[in-house]
Amino acid sequence: MRAVLARVTRAQVSVEDECVGAIGPGVLALVAAHRDDTAVEARVVARKIAELRVMRDELSVTDARGGVLLVSQFTLYGDTRKGRRPSWSAAARGEHAAALLDLVHDDLVARGLTVATGRFGADMAVESVNDGPFTVIIDTTIAADRPISAGPKPSVGAPCGPGTSQDLPVP
Repeated sequence: MRAVLARVTRAQVSVEDECVGAIGPGVLALVAAHRDDTAVEARVVARKIAELRVMRDELSVTDARGGVLLVSQFTLYGDTRKGRRPSWSAAARGEHAAALLDLVHDDLVARGLTVATGRFGADMAVESVNDGPFTVIIDTTIAADRPISAGPKPSVGAPCGPGTSQDLPVP
């Protein structure tokens, strides 16, 4: 899973001009599920959201008694390495992603946090007032020892072209 956490003084999410979730000081968490994610990754993301010391005075959102606005954002898995159109193939399908986001939500609530949410799959308008600004990225692909990118790895001894470090004169 991936999440972008922004420390905020306030944030809200609206669907069709109706506010469906809002918080005061706390964390706006934009969260996406990878197609291979499980409940394990959902628990890791929830723990990180709750425990990372991202609030003022190096407090966690739990310690600061802040709110969490949890918003699904599959576009965090957009692959832009080729062409001009992002590929969404790494993002979890709707039902799977919704179930994982529900697990993140339930884990945060079980930790005693006040959690507001967007509406999964809806066209949402998210407003926030960043505090700092202070923004971090959580990526469980690193924690789960999965490669971040499925791109080819350079081979050892690959030929080098003009302008590479092997073409520079040796002092």
